[in-house]
This record gives sequence, structure tokens and C-alpha cells, in this order.
Amino acid sequence: MIRKEFIKICNKVYQKGFVASTDGNLSQRIEQNKILITPSGKNKGELTEEDLLVIDLNGKLIEGSRKVSTEVKMHLLAYTHRRDINAVVHAHPVYATAFATAGRDLSDPIFPEVILSLGKVHLCEYGTPSTDELINPMVKFINDAWAMLLQNHGAVTFGKSLSDAYYKMEKLEHAAKTIFIAELLGGVKKISKDKLIKLLSIAHRTYGIYPNYKIDETPIVTSINEKRELAYDEKISYSQIIDERLKARAGNNNIYPFKKINTINKINSGNTIKNLSKDEIDKIINEFNYRRD
Repeated sequence: MIRKEFIKICNKVYQKGFVASTDGNLSQRIEQNKILITPSGKNKGELTEEDLLVIDLNGKLIEGSRKVSTEVKMHLLAYTHRRDINAVVHAHPVYATAFATAGRDLSDPIFPEVILSLGKVHLCEYGTPSTDELINPMVKFINDAWAMLLQNHGAVTFGKSLSDAYYKMEKLEHAAKTIFIAELLGGVKKISKDKLIKLLSIAHRTYGIYPNYKIDETPIVTSINEKRELAYDEKISYSQIIDERLKARAGNNNIYPFKKINTINKINSGNTIKNLSKDEIDKIINEFNYRRD
């Protein structure tokens, strides 16, 4: 079933014109240390389930007979740096690639939906494919990015699932095309700073997400990774995490899933509190999808 859905996304990437010939590569985490990935030199519109490869986090081939892509390093970079990334799509969509080739990023606040779902789309300096030159410019952005432009090369998006990564690529290309047309019509109007702050401040309450977006290099909404780090030293029970998370999903802006222990004790005095480890909290976060959309 996983391979069948994987092939469907590969076909979409080709049908949308995000790649030509045998360009691009897609991957999906299928186990903690196993990655399903497209092979080198195969058209994404003609792939079969038998063509797919399984590799480990070192890029070693585990299953399959075809050649591993020379651009596998960008996929491994994502998986080894971010546990919330479960899929990677690298493609060459025309408009996004045109921006990258012109040396322009897509980090300006223009579309609310792009701000909330992709954040700032930075431009990574050109690096020779198959070498560390390709991934070195990506390292400084990988902790927060959901999409990147690769100078003279294309674009890469990350997702919680392969469909999520694909739709992020679709959104990126649509934004790039719209901005290109808007500039032909006389210019792009950016969202003002006060409107941007308002959008980010209501992001969780209204949309249920924590966008990673900085204004003047200052994060307006604390990233989910920072929220998770704040939680590791706090004593909190499974039931309290679940209860708080459900309240937060209900739209109560005053509820935060990881409250300080003294606040919880006032509400739940007498309850036995378990001190959770970092791994236990990560497990619960994953179970309840407490990650950015």
C-alpha cells in the first residue's frame, strides 16, 4: 500500500511538470531508520513499485536492484536533522527554479497560506550535485524550513508525509508563478508588518499550526521545536498532556499543552505526577500529531 501511494505521488510530480525526463527524486521514511526512495535515472511518470529502493540513514542500499540517486544526501540531511520530517520531494518546477536561477528567494511575506505552511523559502547557494557542496548551504536552514530553493538547480520540500511534501511543492510553485505574473503587472504588494504579526499571533488558535516565521530575525510565534525543549524538564502526566492538547485543539488560546508543574498541581492536586523523559514526550507528540502543519 505504501509503495502504491508512493508511485501515485511520483506520477503527480511528473504530470504537473515539476520534473522533466529523469530529473528529481522523492523519498519517504517507512521506519525510523529506513527510507523508501526513487532510483537514479528513471522517469517519475514511468516508475513501478519494483523500481523503488530502500536505504538506511547512511545511504546504504537495503532493498532494490537499481542505483541510488546521487542526490540522496539532501534527503539524508533532512531525516537525520528532523524527526518531524517523514518525506522529501526534490524537483525542478519551472517558476520556482527560475527564481532560484535568478538568485532570488521567496522569503517576503506575500501570501498568508505560504507564510503559514512554508514559512520563509530561503535560497541555498549552488553546490555541485552528489557532493557535500550541495547540502552544506542547506544546513543553516534545515532546522526550520519546509521548503528551499536550490540555486541553478531547483527546489526541495519536506513534509510529515509524502503527500504533504508534494503539496508543499505544489504550493511553492503556485506562489512563484503568481509572484512572477504580479511583477509583470507592476509589482508585488507585501503584507505589512502589523498584519503579519496579527496573522502569526492567531495562527495556532485559528489554524492549529505553529509557523516558523521570523520578523527582523525575531520569531513572533515560538517554533514547535522550542516548545518541545521547554517541556522536557517539566513533570507532567500522560493524561494531562492529552487533556491539555484536546483543549488547545478546541480553540482555547489560553491553554498550552505543556504548562508549568505548579500550575498543573493547582488544578490536579493530589494526583501522582510522572516525570517524562524526552523520548516519552516525543512519542506522545507523534501519537497526537502535535507538530506543525
